Amino acid sequence: MIVGAGFAGYRAARTLARLTRHRADVTLLNPTDYFLYLPLLPQVAAGILEARRVTVSLPGTLHGVRMVLGEADHVDLDGRTVHYSDPEGGIGTLGYDRLVLSVGSVNKLLPVPGVAEHAHGFRGLPEALYLRDHVTRQVELAATEDDPKAGAARCTFVVVGAGYTGTEVAAQMQLLTDRLARRHALPGGVRPRWILLDVAERVLPELDRRLSRTADRVLRARGVDVRMGTSVKEATHDGVLLTDGEFVATRTLVWCVGVRPDPLVAAVGQPLERGRLLVDPYLQVPGRPDVFGCGDAAAVPDLERPGSFTPMTAQHAWRQGRVAGENVAASLGLGRRRRAYRHRDLGFAVDLGGVRAAANPFGVPLSGPAAGAVTRGYHLAALPGNRVRVAADWLLDAVLPRQGVQLGLVRSWSVPLDTASPELARVPGGPEGAGGPKPPDGRERAREPERAEQPEQPGQAQGPERTEEADQAEQAAGPERAEEAVRADGAGPDGEPPAAGRGDHPAPGPVRRTDSPDHPAPGPVKRTDPPDPAAG
Repeated sequence: MIVGAGFAGYRAARTLARLTRHRADVTLLNPTDYFLYLPLLPQVAAGILEARRVTVSLPGTLHGVRMVLGEADHVDLDGRTVHYSDPEGGIGTLGYDRLVLSVGSVNKLLPVPGVAEHAHGFRGLPEALYLRDHVTRQVELAATEDDPKAGAARCTFVVVGAGYTGTEVAAQMQLLTDRLARRHALPGGVRPRWILLDVAERVLPELDRRLSRTADRVLRARGVDVRMGTSVKEATHDGVLLTDGEFVATRTLVWCVGVRPDPLVAAVGQPLERGRLLVDPYLQVPGRPDVFGCGDAAAVPDLERPGSFTPMTAQHAWRQGRVAGENVAASLGLGRRRRAYRHRDLGFAVDLGGVRAAANPFGVPLSGPAAGAVTRGYHLAALPGNRVRVAADWLLDAVLPRQGVQLGLVRSWSVPLDTASPELARVPGGPEGAGGPKPPDGRERAREPERAEQPEQPGQAQGPERTEEADQAEQAAGPERAEEAVRADGAGPDGEPPAAGRGDHPAPGPVRRTDSPDHPAPGPVKRTDPPDPAAG
């Protein structure tokens, strides 16, 4: 049984299927029927790639693996069972002989006033689709504003966190808004303005300084307002208050501060390290030889740096998935002997939009078009599927004008920052409104914003290991890190703000019932409120 189909879970399932050759029953439990290739998510938000290009079908690529569509709510290690909820509110139980926990991570929350009400993250496909619609809508609405100040606020976009995710989002989306602005006559000479904030001293602090300077230079040349050593004290409906005392009028701030382990692991009842499940170098839970952990949810000892743990990056998750699959097969007497997880850096790549990038393949620093070619080549090689489709989208984007339209598929309140399921868009009238019971000890019960904070990790795209100096710097930041940033959330689907006190749209905080029991709508939703007797 493998729980979670992220980088670690997907590769563990693929490795197990290859090694066991139908001599073992391999079951994969996941809320969606696809593996999401996160490094290309900024290109989906920017309209370069169609959303399905970054999703790889689980049934179509994992032959010999039984897929169960659902989200784990509780793991009973003594009873060797996993309790889960399916997308329509049904409840099920699965037994196992070997368990691989690879549930990944969710958005990190900080105790900054206004963050839960006004911020959106960038961890799942729904958030990327929402951001594209929202940014497009703001530019279109700004073109009809009579007040230049209101138009400028709509065209001001704030990104918090200058790690991999925040840097790529700012770089890609700035190019998108420039194209949109050329199609719309903005009042009073208003131009789109992007602000990138971080308490660190430089962009991409985990990288070599030369490549950090390259990224900084590209962003500034495009007009991105890069502010290091600055964070946000408070978010309001009208904008964000910065730590330097400046108030920035905006309707948009993207939360890319970092990630924290999925709350499910806290409910497992095993020792944790900053919210991550402690495992040994063989990825086994001590005292539980039948339980393995890998990816962002597991604290794996770093044998290259004794006394530390591997950071939460996609590179580590992908490699750990393979080792977990091999060791599970070895425990069943199949495949090769088990081995400890040990890694070697292969380099990293940051896509800065267009033909620009910063890359370090095998330690060789590159920038400009050469880095862009290496970056895209890396992504094509790393993708488990859809390579031809992705390459075709890149070619079409290079020769055809990009479409700047709103699809209206994802609303603001359906992608709250405070969620244990960023891969699922919240929908009114789904299982949440059906009145079905909530399994005990669910991940929503374990969710706490202040718990298990992890810094923004480069490897959510494809980055290097986080340095000890970076960890020490974050610890030294103390309360200042808690002011790391928030976003004045953008308008709702019709230009009206979705948060509480800002129109008729419910706030995207802890889940609240937003629909009428007489108007159910299907869709994957995590139930977090008491059953409604009227729902039946």
